[in-house]
Amino acid sequence: MAIMRNITKRHESIIKLVKANGSATIPELIEMTKVSGVTIRKDLKFLEDKNLLFCTRGGASLTNPYANDRPIVEKALINPDKKQKIAKAALELIKDNDSIMIGSGTTVFELAKILQSSYPLTVITPAIKIALELNGKSGIEVLQLGGLVRPNSSSVAGIHAENVLENISCGMLFLGVDGIDIDFGLSISNLAEAGLNQKMIKSAQSVAILADSTKFGKRGIGKICDIGDVQYIITDEDAPPLLIKQLEKKGVKVIVAF
Repeated sequence: MAIMRNITKRHESIIKLVKANGSATIPELIEMTKVSGVTIRKDLKFLEDKNLLFCTRGGASLTNPYANDRPIVEKALINPDKKQKIAKAALELIKDNDSIMIGSGTTVFELAKILQSSYPLTVITPAIKIALELNGKSGIEVLQLGGLVRPNSSSVAGIHAENVLENISCGMLFLGVDGIDIDFGLSISNLAEAGLNQKMIKSAQSVAILADSTKFGKRGIGKICDIGDVQYIITDEDAPPLLIKQLEKKGVKVIVAF
């Protein structure tokens, strides 16, 4: 009975720490509980089976660390106010660039909605919604990448779009992601678009990631780059302070939009 009480108490301590911080690493849990790593991993698996937390690489998280490929109409309903604030902050980075690239996604679409230009500006995009939003705006010329259109994102992907990017260079790329993980890097939930995003990053002189705080600590199936491959990450005030510090240590300028 004493052994069972100790196990139950340990499980309660683990859940309390994960709830308090949003996540916990195995070394943190070993230090707190004074048991072995093998025991902690068994505890985490048990608690995950009870739907009390999610096991992650090297620890546990309160939220599912893996991003799902949701339809764009569904994503648009998630944190719309925060996405608008992020878009306004991103607008300040365009400055005097004569060409920019905007990827697909609901946060970068908010940027397209408020984008105006008093001088000739070329916008390159794989996203049909973004091209239609910008088409007809004074001073803005749109280069729509071609290829197979994915219904979930209303964006093109594939070799045709990638081939065009081989001969293109632009000042700045504004990109949305599904996951920001300090170890895994930046990722999205679709492999086909991951390849295109990698090409877009190579074509841009600077890269700004637009992502609300729900993307932090998550991983999509398709990695697009390492953290150090981008210059800016623009997010909202609910982004984890610890992760922001880790990003800044890797040389990324984190802009918090209020």
